[in-house]
Formats: sequence, C-alpha cells, structure tokens
Amino acid sequence: MPDLAAARARLEASLVELETRLTHIARDLDQPADRNWAEQAVEIEDDESLEHQGTLVTKEIASVQRALARIQDGTYGECVRCGSEIAPARLEARPEAALCIDCARQAE
Repeated sequence: MPDLAAARARLEASLVELETRLTHIARDLDQPADRNWAEQAVEIEDDESLEHQGTLVTKEIASVQRALARIQDGTYGECVRCGSEIAPARLEARPEAALCIDCARQAE
C-alpha cells in the first residue's frame, strides 16, 4: 500500500510546478512580435516550440490531477486497466502512474 500522504504531497507540489511552468509559457507566447522580419521568423519557431511544451505540460497536469482524484476515491495504486496493484517502486518513480508496468508496456 503506497504512502498516500506522501504521494499526495508530491503530486500537489508537482501540480504547482507544472501550473507555474504553464503560466510562464503562456506569458512568453503573449509577447508582442518584433518589428524586425528576421526576428519574427525566429519568434515563430520559438512559439511553435513553446506551444508544443504547453501541450505536454497540460497533459502532465491532467495526469497529476487524475492521480489526485484516484487518491481521493481510494483507487490510487491500482492499475486503471487491469486492476492489479501498481508496484510501489513505480509509484515512487512516477507518482502519477495509472498503469501497472505490464499494462504500460502493452500500451507502448
């Protein structure tokens, strides 16, 4: 059985960090365009990278929120696919993990 208080604390800290990162990305994307055409081309490439990072961070936030919901409803540590226990070492490494290692490998 995982230490739910420790898992919750790690997940909540991760959520704060991810939300802060997403706020910074949004702020950077809202910067006005440079008047120099060459600089605008570089900024467009940078914005595409930032948008991709924002998408990844948004997915990570959703994953952490789902893990917190599993703690709340008492299913944290159970594989959402097969119902088996997720190994404590896996939860230690990835507290947001929703799949046991076997189901995670099948999903890849």
